[in-house]
Amino acid sequence: MKRSLLLVMLFVVMECGAQTKQTAYSNQIWYGYYPQFKLSKHWGLWSDWELHSKENFFDNFSRSVFRLAVTYYVTDVTKITAGYCYINDYPADNHLFVSLPEHQGWQQLQRFTYYRKKKLMQWLRLEERYKRNVMDNYTLADSYTFSYRARYNFFYQLPLSKKGIVAHSLSAVIGDELYINFGKNIVNNYFDQNRIFLGLSYAVNAHDNLVFGYMNLFQQLAAGNQYKSMNVIKLSFFQNVDLRKK
Repeated sequence: MKRSLLLVMLFVVMECGAQTKQTAYSNQIWYGYYPQFKLSKHWGLWSDWELHSKENFFDNFSRSVFRLAVTYYVTDVTKITAGYCYINDYPADNHLFVSLPEHQGWQQLQRFTYYRKKKLMQWLRLEERYKRNVMDNYTLADSYTFSYRARYNFFYQLPLSKKGIVAHSLSAVIGDELYINFGKNIVNNYFDQNRIFLGLSYAVNAHDNLVFGYMNLFQQLAAGNQYKSMNVIKLSFFQNVDLRKK
């Protein structure tokens, strides 16, 4: 009897938890341009640009992202990068008539591993986030909320050509990136989000790639019991420019 009562109570608690958990679903398209410039044997510049649509794919824009950084090439397969990021969230539900800016410092360790004709890219990134606070739907506050975020990303590339990853060939790609929040202002959502990606990569030449595919983004919001699940079509162009003197 006691065991049955305990099971019933556990079931009720689980049901209540399920009822308070709220998940919002949406669809977007993300466009990305990621040029990198090799300046010397050990030094280079990193930049990336992203533009995200709003819900229902073609409904205006929800966010723009710009990063600029300096890269130190430890070896041909290991890089250390540090720089600045600016994010602009266009008007949304909790700031209907004003855009919400965010400033970040970020540092990253990136490594490539080659398995015969396959390629694995991994990075570990730390971000220092300064997110502007909102007074109301029309007004930004003068203050910022500060927090840290760590990100681990892997991107595995499997060539569909017998020649491997060469110019004018296709590769299947799978990636996953985990985001973890921390800092004194993080209370309910130490887990921030996870992004899993499936797609194809087309090698335009030996240095540039066009990547397109599907990504699912699952995110826990600051309230703790609110979540976001997003279906994203990603179109990305990666460009590696060698500016060293020949």
